[in-house]
Amino acid sequence: MILKSFLRLYLSSHFGQKIKFVKRISHKVQVENGVFCSSSLFASPIRHMSEISLLSKTNIQDLEDRVLDKSKSNFIVAVEGNIGSGKTTLLQHFEDVPFCELIDEPLHKWTNVYGYNALAMLYQDPQRWSFAFNMYALLTRVEMHSRPHKPSRPVKMLERSLYSTRYCFVQNDFVSKTINSFEFFTFDQWFNFVVKTGNAHVDLIVYLRASPENCYERLKKRSRKEEASVPMELIQSLHNLYDDWLLKKKFPIPAPVLLLDADYDLDTMKTMFNSKREEILCGYS
Repeated sequence: MILKSFLRLYLSSHFGQKIKFVKRISHKVQVENGVFCSSSLFASPIRHMSEISLLSKTNIQDLEDRVLDKSKSNFIVAVEGNIGSGKTTLLQHFEDVPFCELIDEPLHKWTNVYGYNALAMLYQDPQRWSFAFNMYALLTRVEMHSRPHKPSRPVKMLERSLYSTRYCFVQNDFVSKTINSFEFFTFDQWFNFVVKTGNAHVDLIVYLRASPENCYERLKKRSRKEEASVPMELIQSLHNLYDDWLLKKKFPIPAPVLLLDADYDLDTMKTMFNSKREEILCGYS
């Protein structure tokens, strides 16, 4: 409760009052003699990009080889994948399963933060809004993870998790320099704190892996107004980071991973979901 209250207070200072669009001083990250430097006075020097990629490995137990514990009674499944990979399609496929609770990404919150469309602001001016949006995303992810299980619904299925926010989206923002090193470390410390306090538990990750080209085509077809300015470069970068995390294991993996090829058409995908039903639902059928 303290964590949520603090984050709400912090974010209200960003979105809760009339926002004046002012030009932000750029915090450029440069390489000088192998050292990553920032114009931020509070930034810590980093000796190599691999140190950035593995920051959390010293703080979070690496459970990437763990096998699903089917003796449990309640499970949390994180459905992961790029923008346009089919996450919503998978959740909708299981919406009539009586023992499964589906928790979509909170787009209704991201598009109305005290009257501001934070998601649209992020895509329109990532240099200005990436850090504030990611901090708000952290809050809403914690709310998703920590929502109590309903007695009649032992399987809770999340559309993405706090882990992909950190290892894919925030990592991409740092590499692409839409957040500076101080902002990156601030988010990373909050992330580590949340994980240590047990507010980001996951039992299974379902990775819907689709090609960047297919994801981008689907994104254009669904025509969400907030995504109108999403470039192909972002889709490609997120694809690479998802693979770095869940296939190449460059970041800690908190749960077993079920990899599904999401490049197929809708009917084929539904057939695959049916064939993998018991695995996706952690042994329930």
